Amino acid sequence: MNVNAEANLIEEIVEATVKYDDKRCVDLARQAMDQGMDPVKVIQDGYSRGMQIVGDKFATLEYCLPEVMLAADAMDAATEVLKPHLMKSHDHDSQGIIVLGVIQGDIHDLGKNIVKIMLRAAGFTVHDLGNDTPVRQFIEKAEAVGADIIAASAILTTTMSYMPDISTILNELGLRDKYMIMLGGAPVIADWAIEVGADGYGEDAVEAVEVAKNLMRKKRGG
Repeated sequence: MNVNAEANLIEEIVEATVKYDDKRCVDLARQAMDQGMDPVKVIQDGYSRGMQIVGDKFATLEYCLPEVMLAADAMDAATEVLKPHLMKSHDHDSQGIIVLGVIQGDIHDLGKNIVKIMLRAAGFTVHDLGNDTPVRQFIEKAEAVGADIIAASAILTTTMSYMPDISTILNELGLRDKYMIMLGGAPVIADWAIEVGADGYGEDAVEAVEVAKNLMRKKRGG
């Protein structure tokens, strides 16, 4: 597939996502795989970029919540097509166990869902706690599944204030050395994340995967 044709298909994916056309999104995902495109690129440059535009339209009141949810459903349907292709290029042995969720008070999980897909594609076992997740639930789940990493995201500045509690409560329970902590989300920046006790910060899904891999190397003494 030549560069121009690939770029055109990516733009069609962005447009279909913004228009929350689930059938078109699925058809384009199949077309991209039939033509040998990189599924990671399809997600990152296509569906993820489309969802960013949807998020911008929601922020400017051009879109309402139902339209955002329809776009998210369209992206989810397309990623179901892409998942088998994502997994083919990775070792199926788990790279580590991650408990992932959106921090309490926050229901915005589009970014978290993309991170989940990318982490699983990279070989991580991911336990998704969904959105509006109390801090202690992260810890309880991590204990239950023997997690290596606790990862939390936030979209609102008001909810990111709960993030420091993860490290604080782990310290209180004598469990801080047992887990790596990853933080992310639109209002979060790297310096702040480290300042409040995180071991790593991911600006986007691709970076989150690399950070998770680095944390696992550090945890395993590599």
